[in-house]
Amino acid sequence: MNVIGPEDFDKRSLAYRQISNAQYMEKSQGAIAYSLKNDSQKHVLAAGLLDLSIINRTGFRGINAASHFKKTGFLVPENPNKAISGVNGELILRLSQKEIWLLSSLSSDCLTSDNDAVNKINQLTLPQSDCYPLFCQDSHAWFMVTGNNLAHIFAKICGVDFSEDAFPLGSIAQTSVARINGIVVSHMVNSVPVFSVLSDSASAEYLWCVLLDAIQEFEGSVVSLNALNCVG
Repeated sequence: MNVIGPEDFDKRSLAYRQISNAQYMEKSQGAIAYSLKNDSQKHVLAAGLLDLSIINRTGFRGINAASHFKKTGFLVPENPNKAISGVNGELILRLSQKEIWLLSSLSSDCLTSDNDAVNKINQLTLPQSDCYPLFCQDSHAWFMVTGNNLAHIFAKICGVDFSEDAFPLGSIAQTSVARINGIVVSHMVNSVPVFSVLSDSASAEYLWCVLLDAIQEFEGSVVSLNALNCVG
């Protein structure tokens, strides 16, 4: 069996050097940590940290961005700072009236070029005016914190109230996380509560280290996509 790693691909996370003892699998034209030494569903449920930066995502901005998404069959949140899941687990984020992002599903069946929703929408013809693509694949890192202690973890690094009552599922906060601009999204993966965090790629290593430090108090650990997908 061929052993692969992030450096075998042009597409890679800027935080990949922070992950050790990982076995990688090719996904989304890159390599993702699919299993880790001491991987544990216990950590997923308490406080897990994943690097999903290579997973496909795209965005569009303009007056016709929402109508462009709707023509492809995707549902679009009616209001800004809301997120909804697609039928295959994709995540659609409405960051403003004119800006919408699409994050790929984490399902193994959806992380191929043939099934990936991001590839499909990127291949469609754009409206003739007032809708243009955003290159959030390159501009932003994508980290995910999992488990039952999310509000307590983020209270250490952000001034926003992330309690369940104040920040229910589907909420988006565009705010400062550890003093850098970030987008925090509350959603579920395999019945596990998670926060997806999207932030400037240039600060990826710094934010990774901050998040890793923040979960230590809750017996947290870096976890793999395999551990997250096997919960339940």
